[in-house]
Amino acid sequence: MTRAPANLLAVRTLLLTHLDNAPGPDDLEPAEVGIVGDPAHRGGYHCGSDRVVTNDYSVVESPRDRAGLTLDAAALDVGQFGVTAGGRTHTLPSFSLWCVGQCVANAADTRDIREIIYSPDGSTVKRWDRLGKRSTGDSSHRWHTHFSFFRDAIKAGRDQRPLFRRYLSSIGLLEENDMTPEEHAWLATVHKNLTVLDGRNPVGQIYTRMALGEDATATNYVPAHPTLKSLGAQVTALQAALTALSGRDFTDEPAIIQGVLAALTPEKIAAAIPPTMARQVADELARRLAA
Repeated sequence: MTRAPANLLAVRTLLLTHLDNAPGPDDLEPAEVGIVGDPAHRGGYHCGSDRVVTNDYSVVESPRDRAGLTLDAAALDVGQFGVTAGGRTHTLPSFSLWCVGQCVANAADTRDIREIIYSPDGSTVKRWDRLGKRSTGDSSHRWHTHFSFFRDAIKAGRDQRPLFRRYLSSIGLLEENDMTPEEHAWLATVHKNLTVLDGRNPVGQIYTRMALGEDATATNYVPAHPTLKSLGAQVTALQAALTALSGRDFTDEPAIIQGVLAALTPEKIAAAIPPTMARQVADELARRLAA
């Protein structure tokens, strides 16, 4: 018999957790969130393989549905509510319009949704259809919104909560960092592997070897990139060179004088001396020569 799959039950639980008993004029009741059609229901996404009909649109119009047909239902109905959060009242029509807007934008967490049948105002019934085959629905959708999911996504057990978590976050009923136990476990594993890099676990050992430029399977491995070892050796050599240079006197006065004199000819020296000083120099030289 047709059954309610775990991934849609998880969506139902999420919505009721935050919209049932929420502040506002009309919270969402458990009886208003349905997955499996009543016993008389035949055909459509609320039915599994035991209740589909000949040429059932929920099977024949998409290869995703044909490949995913099982006893699982692939639809979710959400009834009327009016809850207050962030100083505003949020209702079934505003919820429906938000979800349709995300589908139109092709948000990543909407791509398993085949269609949404809804009313934007409690009077007119509309249908957003990813396959573009239909645009209307019956009058019952004035007081409930219908979500159809491609059957292969339901068969694969893919999590359908992200879109609805984003809605609840956008209206202030769910913290952005509110994660499932599975997500918490995954994050804890990532954190452990990225922070313990000193050889206490296998991942840490790999990162340590990579940083040092070592390979666990090749003792003569020579990395093509700088490593902690090579960078450390370069820093040590640079420090030694700087220490040696800091103790040297780079001013060599005799060499400087010798270099200047080597470039001066008698003519250049005579041209550089003022006339008065030239007479004094000549007299001094004559006196020295006479002595």
